Formats: sequence, structure tokens, C-alpha cells
Amino acid sequence: MGKKSRSTRNGIDLGAVIASERRELADLLDGLRADQWDEPSLCEGWRVREVAAHMSTGFRYSLAATLTELAKARGGLDRMTDRVARRDAAAHPTARLAAFLRDNAHHPWKPPVGGLPAALGHDVVHGLDITVALGIDRRVPEDRLRILLDEVRPRGVRFFGADLGGVRLCADDLDWSFGNGTPVYGAAQDLLLVAFGRRLPAGRLRGGPGDRFTTVRPSEPGRA
Repeated sequence: MGKKSRSTRNGIDLGAVIASERRELADLLDGLRADQWDEPSLCEGWRVREVAAHMSTGFRYSLAATLTELAKARGGLDRMTDRVARRDAAAHPTARLAAFLRDNAHHPWKPPVGGLPAALGHDVVHGLDITVALGIDRRVPEDRLRILLDEVRPRGVRFFGADLGGVRLCADDLDWSFGNGTPVYGAAQDLLLVAFGRRLPAGRLRGGPGDRFTTVRPSEPGRA
């Protein structure tokens, strides 16, 4: 039997799903008030406008341009993404930041590791960085969530700085769990954010260790 295509998951066309996510997020961004663009997101140290600018970086920068920016940051990926996001957030009007997503709905960009599922995760998680922080009740479609939850691995959890030692994440709206230890319960999309190293507003998680993932730390450059 051949390897499962990286362009599909459970018969779902990942490219089409990514395009839908980007268009929906572009519509959501277009509907934000001016003051909401300057509200803090879950991506630490970034406002909504920095997150939106970062989401389209892969569409707007060639590999050569990206390497140039990385060299300017002395090889520091987090420094590079932070500086570029802040610069581009200041340079582009909010309507243009939304349009970058819509106009590039079918752009083939994907992170260096993880392929199309990682590209979907990039869009979904950063979208949640915005909506959860702003208190917007956007529910990520279940088929997209299941794709991303199936991709949660210890290596990725470590990369995003999530400390899940002694904790088992248990979704209370889907049949999914991850890890070993004391259960922490919450909506699947909130637990996805925890696995990506985010800290959530209080009251979204249940279980003794849940407070570990709801304390907002001091602002620092966001991790993409």
C-alpha cells in the first residue's frame, strides 16, 4: 500500500480546506473594529495587527528575502518573525492585511516542516490567537480540527514551548486526548492552542493543572 497523500486527510482536500480557512479569516478581519486591531492577541507581545501581518509573510516574501531577513536577525528565527511582523503591521492598512489572506487563499506556501497540515495549523492557530483574545466565538469546523489534533506530537509540543508534563489534555466536545497524567478538560480548539504553547483566558479549561495554561506571562516576542 502506498503512503497516504500529504495533500489529503481522511478524503479531505487539504488545499481546499486551507483556502476556506483563509477566506473565512479574511472576512472576519474585515469585520473588526479599528480598536480591535490594536488589542493584544494570544501570541505574546503581538497585537491583532501583528498576527495578521505574520500570517501572510510566507506569501509576500521569497525564499531569498526570507533568508536576508534571517541574516539581519543574526539567525534568530523568533527575532526575525517578530521584527518583520511589527514592521509589516505598521506598513500596511488593516484592509490590506485582510486582503493578503483572501488573495492568497490557494497559495502553496507551507512551513519547512509538516507540509500542508502544518500550513493549515498555522492559519487555524493564528486565527484563534485573534478570536479567542477578542472574545469572538468562532468555532473552527470539526474536520479541520480533527486534522490538526491528529498531527499533535511530542516534538511539536516541545517546539512551541508547551509544558504538558504530567498532564493529559481531554477534549469535552470531541473524542480526543493527548498526554499522560492529570486530566485538563476543555474545547478541542482550546486544547489545540495549549498544545501550541498558548495561554488562554481564565475559565476556558477545567481540571487541577488548568491554571498552568491560563496565566498570561509578560509580553515578549511572539512565536510563530
